Amino acid sequence: MARIIIPTPLRQFAGGNDSVDVEASNVGEALAKLVEAHPAIEQNLFNSEGKLRSFVNIYVSDEDIRYLDKEATAVGEDDTISIVPSIAGGSANGLPELSNAEIMRYSRHLILPEVGLEGQRKLKGARVLMVGTGGLGAPLGLYLAAAGIGKIGIVDFDVVDETNLQRQVIHGSKDVGRPKIDSAAETMKDINPYLEIAKYETALTSANALDIIAGYDVVVDGTDNFPTRYLVNDACVLLGKPNAYGSIFRFEGQATVFHHEGGPCYRCLYPEPPPPGLVPSCAEGGVLGILPAVVGSIQATETVKIVLGKGESLSGRLVLYDALNMKFRELKLRRNPACPVCGDNPTVKELIDYQQFCGIPQQAAAQAAEEKLPEIVPAALKSRMEAADGVFVLDVREPHEYEIARIPGTKLIPLGELNKRVGELDATADIVIHCKSGMRSGKAQRLLKDMGFSRVTNLAGGILRWSDEVDPTVPKY
Repeated sequence: MARIIIPTPLRQFAGGNDSVDVEASNVGEALAKLVEAHPAIEQNLFNSEGKLRSFVNIYVSDEDIRYLDKEATAVGEDDTISIVPSIAGGSANGLPELSNAEIMRYSRHLILPEVGLEGQRKLKGARVLMVGTGGLGAPLGLYLAAAGIGKIGIVDFDVVDETNLQRQVIHGSKDVGRPKIDSAAETMKDINPYLEIAKYETALTSANALDIIAGYDVVVDGTDNFPTRYLVNDACVLLGKPNAYGSIFRFEGQATVFHHEGGPCYRCLYPEPPPPGLVPSCAEGGVLGILPAVVGSIQATETVKIVLGKGESLSGRLVLYDALNMKFRELKLRRNPACPVCGDNPTVKELIDYQQFCGIPQQAAAQAAEEKLPEIVPAALKSRMEAADGVFVLDVREPHEYEIARIPGTKLIPLGELNKRVGELDATADIVIHCKSGMRSGKAQRLLKDMGFSRVTNLAGGILRWSDEVDPTVPKY
């Protein structure tokens, strides 16, 4: 198997791929297989007589073989074939110029030998797409804008909530209720007025992802749900774009670069998503506010390195960050030859239904097929409690949540302990279960029903709705 490295100007004729693997024993056979797979690239490599064009050089593992017999030049398992065409614009490669004001602004970059004037011009010419402006998107937006990335696209359709402000530092108190995309863009333009911003106030879907991502050089994944992560991954592989990935939960984070320099993709690491509901969201499990600053900064650093073409990227390496114990670990990642997206014989050649892939419709259908379990609204529960009619209220949140806010007269048994503490409950009593929003209490309701509890009711909307409709002195979190 020979790997052919496709230069940026020719990737549009090779399906957006930065490299192509072909079965070949010599260079001529490898190039023929490349043309067979991507016919549009032929006229850019060969003239009408089938000879290599004069402005195209061919290297095998850094050796110029332009004037050698391509048919006689063998390629081994560890060899790579590089296509190096001439590019207009001389040594600066046609990159945008910097104004005197920009030179002053980026002076601390310019005096770095690894960046310099040409590197800063590369950053100005780069196009980076941020998917999400939440916890990870906040530091990403700030630092990519400050670094001098010329064009940043933002995909988001959420609005700023007060609970976001503990970690999403790109937004402020004045932005509560505003679309995140507007708040983020305003802050980024304030940091760097030379920045071009493209706003996509929409959910990224299978219908629009390829069109949006195609116009960018690097994609930075700041999403918070599995369907969008798999969607971003697959779109990046299909278009040949590197994906700077990060994820956060509680005190832990992960970061790597997917589908770059022949490295693995997200599906190589996680072939299948976890069952719906198994992994709690940050809204349920919490997240240290400073955690996304560290992980997002790693993503931003990797993005800048990719643009500059400097250093060793995280491709093939997964960084694990434990903030509570202040430890970093690095794990090796390998591309899976059987990966359905980036493998040797991919079966996923177009975007699919990622909600279905992640089991979300199936979960909804399964729940809908179940017997409709009874609910009670907060006002009705308050009336029953005041009437002292024997209703028993069970709180299935965690102890630290109980310390934040509680409904008086309730008993706390965390959902994870319910199985072993079920003996503390009276199976003949009227039990109303509540949690923060009604999701965990719904699980507890089904669990108790399966154990033979016939009179269990879920508090619709949980303690958050109780605070809204019954007792506003109960804090919301």
